[in-house]
Amino acid sequence: MRLLPLLCLMALSSPLLAQKAKAGKAGTPPPAKPPLVSVDIAKLPEGTTRLDLFLLMGQSNMKGRGVMPEEPKHDPRIVMMHLRDDQWYLARHPLHLTGDAKSFKGHDNAGVGPGLAFAEVIAGANPKSVIGLVPCAVGGSSIMLWLKDAKLYDEALRRAKLALQITAPVKARIRGVIWLQGEADARPEALPQHAERLRAMIESLRTDLALPELPFIACTVGEMRDEPQLANLKAMNDILLALPKSVPHTACVDARDLKTHIGDSVHFDTAAQNEIGRRFAAKLIGLMKP
Repeated sequence: MRLLPLLCLMALSSPLLAQKAKAGKAGTPPPAKPPLVSVDIAKLPEGTTRLDLFLLMGQSNMKGRGVMPEEPKHDPRIVMMHLRDDQWYLARHPLHLTGDAKSFKGHDNAGVGPGLAFAEVIAGANPKSVIGLVPCAVGGSSIMLWLKDAKLYDEALRRAKLALQITAPVKARIRGVIWLQGEADARPEALPQHAERLRAMIESLRTDLALPELPFIACTVGEMRDEPQLANLKAMNDILLALPKSVPHTACVDARDLKTHIGDSVHFDTAAQNEIGRRFAAKLIGLMKP
């Protein structure tokens, strides 16, 4: 007899537990069907004459955690190199898809980042170009992993060179890098070395790609935390905003006014990510050569 009330309580609490679990994952939904659409990167769509490649580097805000649209975009002029298989597909969210291209099995918490909105503006400004995105960001990564010979630097360089090799038939060019990173290094012990480390990474990347004037656009990190974290984030943003003064052919997007996030005071929401993407594009257009 005592078992019945217990079973009833369990039945009532299960939906509540499921609801709480679901709420805890807000902002990181799985990709929507259908699967990714494969493209032949060695052939340009009709009406286009060139392929411009861009590297997307940084940590989780570049990777993106924003809520994805129900219907994926399929613009034939915007393509992406898949993280898992190095193949090319029509670009859609999440650009940093770690799951299988057809089933999405293995997908992590990647969502909307700034990359697709960035590409849409670049494509609009260059109607004869196909925009090729090479996602490389990894959540939580310190700049130490992005220095020459470190794991993430080596992987980004490998993907960049592979993209150039695969696209050789259409003579693609790497036209720029967008960079959103800094939360992991917004610490008193890391901040004093950050400017020099960032400069060294940019110079190494330009040397290894034989592109001495490769445009590099950074972005400030979100100032959405409380003290004492906020003071460290502000110090990081001072470093990022000063980048163009010390390293040529660079710029920095100022996103300090964007305060909307997915509920964790760290990751920008979809609206903020799209605005950051547009700001990235505006800065990069100002640095790109014909």
